[in-house]
Amino acid sequence: MKVLLDENLPRKLKFRLAPHEVFTVREMGWTGQKNGRLLKLMHKSGFQLLITADENLSFQQNLA
Repeated sequence: MKVLLDENLPRKLKFRLAPHEVFTVREMGWTGQKNGRLLKLMHKSGFQLLITADENLSFQQNLA
C-alpha cells in the first residue's frame, strides 16, 4: 500500500509502517500545500492512504 504521512506527524513513524511504501509530505516536495491541493496531488501520484493528525480535514474537504 502506498501511504503518505502528513507534515504534522513525526517522520520516524515512516519506519514503523513497514512493509508499506511510505513517503512523507516533505519527501514528495509538498510541504505547505493546503489540504485540497494535497489530496489532489496524492491522488494523482497513486497514494492510497493519508495519515494525518488534522482533525478538521473531514469538515474542510469532500473526501468522497
